[in-house]
Amino acid sequence: MNDMKSKLDGAGINTRLAHSGNNPREFHGFVNPPVVHASTVLFPDAHTMETRGQKYSYGTRGTPTSDALADAINALEGSEGTILLPSGLAAVTVPFLAFLSSGDHALIVDSVYGPTRHFCDTMLKRLGIEAEYYDPEIGAGIETLMRPNTKLVHTEAPGSNTFEMQDIGAISAVAHRHGAVVTMDNTWATPLFFRPLDHGVDISIHAATKYPSGHSDVLFGTVSANKECWPRLWDGNFTLGMCAAPDDAYQILRGLRTMGIRLERHQDSALELARWLETRDDVARVLHPALESFPGHEIWKRDFTGASGIFSIVLAAGDPARFKAKAHAFLDALRLFGLGYSWGGFESLAVHVNLSDRTIRKAPTEGPVLRLQIGLEDVADIRKDIEAGLAAAAVV
Repeated sequence: MNDMKSKLDGAGINTRLAHSGNNPREFHGFVNPPVVHASTVLFPDAHTMETRGQKYSYGTRGTPTSDALADAINALEGSEGTILLPSGLAAVTVPFLAFLSSGDHALIVDSVYGPTRHFCDTMLKRLGIEAEYYDPEIGAGIETLMRPNTKLVHTEAPGSNTFEMQDIGAISAVAHRHGAVVTMDNTWATPLFFRPLDHGVDISIHAATKYPSGHSDVLFGTVSANKECWPRLWDGNFTLGMCAAPDDAYQILRGLRTMGIRLERHQDSALELARWLETRDDVARVLHPALESFPGHEIWKRDFTGASGIFSIVLAAGDPARFKAKAHAFLDALRLFGLGYSWGGFESLAVHVNLSDRTIRKAPTEGPVLRLQIGLEDVADIRKDIEAGLAAAAVV
């Protein structure tokens, strides 16, 4: 891949997306790498088998298909190595298990992805690992929470559902002074809009189910590490026996080819709608980091180069007893939006956010939080659907 890498030096992001992770010269001129279905790999002789003296030795240790995708992700992340996993949640849990041991203390941002919190409160607790949650806006103040046994600091920016921004560079600097590894769930921005390893993060995590897939039909996760953490991450993953299916890896690699132009559309449509929603009296707040009114906007503007297509709104509901009814009225009036979890696909989705698991950043008091994934439909049509939802909520 060295000749391909040199060809892409200094190239734009869409050029790199189109050409990373494939080299037609290696596969008889075919543009896309083959899908290799593999468990057993044969060796030419006993010595080669004993010494593993060939590139591939078993399906869990990699194939040309998985290597092609990992190479592409490494090029985007600037990472030493990438592991491929069967879901976004697995992409979080595998590095936690690789770097934490019984008796360790981990700091987890309070705006974290809900299933990550569940893993920390159940599996990690059962393994004798203490997870402590911290305010996403703590920045360098995280120094006060570090302990001698703090081994990992997990970040996520923007935060799930409420989109709080974090000063990733400041947090990473403090964590490293105390010998802790820093992980980041960067699914919202993708490496196109934020490269965690450039800001001090050791391990970058993505639910490739979202924008890399782009079509709501693949479950996938990627974890990319810097040079210092890569050996332990790889060993932990191999020890756990985790790997992704070759057909799914191929689908993600194919999705990368168009991710740049899809993200441009998601970004532009979402921001246009977010600005419009800010003007409405029936919307108390719009939670979108790219809006100048958002509390974390300056950090987003400093560190990120773009925004994706998901944000939340807080309805102006007044009486808390009506929050749920208003949220349901909004959702049930939608015709273009689907009511479904996940995001990053071509279609618009909406969900009533449950923030009852928060310990520090509590739910907004003005009304229910509705998360909107803005798809690739025409903005005028999406806006009309949101208007119908708002009109239905207003009469409850």
